[in-house]
Amino acid sequence: MVPTSDGKEELVWVIYPPNFDPNKKYPALLYCQGGPQSAVSQFFSFRWNFQLMAANGYIVVAPNRRGLPSFGTKWNEDISGDWGGQPMRDYLAAIDAVAAEPYVDNNALGCIGASYGGYSTYMLAGIHEGRFSAFVSHCGLFDMRSWYGTTEELFFANWDLGGAYWEKDAPKAYTEFNPSSYVQNWDTPMMVIHGGKDFRVPEGQGMQAFQAAKLQGIPSRFLYFPEEGHWVLSPQNGMIWHTEFFRWLDEWLKK
Repeated sequence: MVPTSDGKEELVWVIYPPNFDPNKKYPALLYCQGGPQSAVSQFFSFRWNFQLMAANGYIVVAPNRRGLPSFGTKWNEDISGDWGGQPMRDYLAAIDAVAAEPYVDNNALGCIGASYGGYSTYMLAGIHEGRFSAFVSHCGLFDMRSWYGTTEELFFANWDLGGAYWEKDAPKAYTEFNPSSYVQNWDTPMMVIHGGKDFRVPEGQGMQAFQAAKLQGIPSRFLYFPEEGHWVLSPQNGMIWHTEFFRWLDEWLKK
C-alpha cells in the first residue's frame, strides 16, 4: 500500500523477475493501465504481459490508481474529468515508493501503457521531472482536441472528459490535462506503437506524438501495425510487438 498525495492509500502490484535477488539492482517499469476504468490484473495478452516483462529482468510496478474498480465507487469515478490530475500523482507516488527500495535501479526506470495508459505515458513524459529513462506508448491519446474530432467513441468522450472543446467552459482535458500541451518538456526516449484500424484512438494520435519527439531531436521509434485496431490480436504481430518492445527497453534501461 502506497500513500497518495491527497492522504489516501493505493494498492500497487509489484511483480519481480524470476530468481529475484534483493541484493541486486533491477530496472523497473511503471505500468499505466488503460480503460481508464478497467482493472489491473495479470491476464494473458499478445500485447501486455507482466510475467513476460518480469522474465526479461524487469520489476513491474502496476498501481491501482484513481479510476480503477474494486476500491469503492468514489475511487472508481474520481478519474472522470480529472484524467491528467490526481491519477498522474497516483502514478508518481507508486513509482517513487518502489524506486526507494535498494534493489531498484533509479537510473533505469521506464514508463509504459496503452490507450488511457498511452495517454498517461505522453502526459507523464511532460511532467515526470527526470524520473524515467524511456517511454512506450501504445495507441495513446496525444492531443485531446484532434482526438475528440476523430474518435468513434463520442459517448465516452462526452461522459469522461465532460464535453467538446468548443464549449464556453471547455473541460480541462483540452488544456491543463492535454499531453500535447506539455510536449515542449519532452526530453526522454519515446517509442510509439499504433494500429492502422484503431478507430477509438485513430493512428494520427501516434503519428503526432512520434513527429513531435522526432522534430525535437528526442530518440524515438514508431511501430505501426496497419491491420491491427486498438489491440494486437494476431499472434504473429504479438511476437513482433514483444521483440520491438523489449529491444527498445533494453536499449535505454540496460545500458
